[in-house]
Amino acid sequence: MQYNELGKTNLSVSELSFGASSLGGVFHEVDENDAVEAVHAALAAGINYFDVAPAYGATRAERVLGKALHGVNRDRYILSTKVGKYTAPGSYGNDTFDYSAARIRASISESMERMGVDYIDIVYLHDFDYNGQVHADWALTEGYDTLQKLKEEGVIGNAGGGIYAMDLWKRVLVETNPDALLLHNHHCLNDIRIFELLPLAQRKGVGLVNASPFSSGLLTERGPAEWHPANADQRACFRKAAELCAERGSNISKLALQYSAQRGVAPTTLFSTARVQSVERNVAWFEEPCDYELVAEVQGVLEPVMNTQWEY
Repeated sequence: MQYNELGKTNLSVSELSFGASSLGGVFHEVDENDAVEAVHAALAAGINYFDVAPAYGATRAERVLGKALHGVNRDRYILSTKVGKYTAPGSYGNDTFDYSAARIRASISESMERMGVDYIDIVYLHDFDYNGQVHADWALTEGYDTLQKLKEEGVIGNAGGGIYAMDLWKRVLVETNPDALLLHNHHCLNDIRIFELLPLAQRKGVGLVNASPFSSGLLTERGPAEWHPANADQRACFRKAAELCAERGSNISKLALQYSAQRGVAPTTLFSTARVQSVERNVAWFEEPCDYELVAEVQGVLEPVMNTQWEY
């Protein structure tokens, strides 16, 4: 595993990183012991960056990640979590949003307690593009200012955002000076809009975390979870791409990971799983060369859904 500097954060992150959303059962139900072992497998493979959020599984992901990291030397891993979006148990999709200074401070304290740490390397303002961006101004004023104060106090190391909407990403880069940004679904086989952000992000020294190489499950043989906003015709298009890969003796997930992670566009590419086998498989795939002729064929099939703006 190789390591890259994450913008101006002074953090050296592994080329592959671990997204802990799966630990909270976001995509399907998971066994907690399996999830803990998956984190240990990631550490054994040289992965040193772990990202989580209190909204993943209504805090379950943070609790499971904390259990997995218990006893691991703190200097062996880089940890990020998020603030502003919260989900109650058993109420997926019925989220609450709060970017106030008081809630952010309480949220970070709660996250640290759940994970058994006294310091978080990066904190992202979470999903402030939801609900038609109604919370964007709040997040980018009181929310952002609060994270900056927490940096000055030494409670967190770096501050940034984790959203999806491209127009809001551009506003973030223009109006604020983030240390790192977590982009999901914008550098994968069916979406390459990360390149719209690269020039300004690089000029400002912003570290980019490339998340969701499997496009939130669309680029897998299993397919996306029921909650994904893709309609029946769009899902059929992705199934056709997966079938093409199988006909060529390959696998849509393998091609997706290689395409997203191997090109050096971002310092790290973050995948999520709660299974040891998936961690080991992804690391092995990453070490094999990407078949770019197959990429061209698959992207031809995916042309009807290329750069689609999903309504999360």
